[in-house]
Amino acid sequence: MAIYMYQAAYTAESWAAQIKQPQNRVEAVGRQACEAVGGKLLGGWYCFGDYDLIIIADVPSNEAMSAIALAIAAGGAIKSSKTTVLMPGAEILAALKKASAVAKTYKPAR
Repeated sequence: MAIYMYQAAYTAESWAAQIKQPQNRVEAVGRQACEAVGGKLLGGWYCFGDYDLIIIADVPSNEAMSAIALAIAAGGAIKSSKTTVLMPGAEILAALKKASAVAKTYKPAR
């Protein structure tokens, strides 16, 4: 499984609907979406700034995370979103070791 951070910003209409009927949608929707693709919600939070919510999801693949992001976007309650793959230290160390082989063949355009 892979871990992803999904950030989203609600539309004004979505906020208005949530004011009328308050509920923790990050927890409920995030959990359901992750479980629908065979994963699990590790956590969800509301926040200030460019995005209104963040979920951390442990799902099987990029395809599974894309399915979550696409379904949520298609619902119309989100005006923007961003998905980030989260890598453990061991993965970046492996990538750093492979980068030296790539660096020997890569020539930047100048």
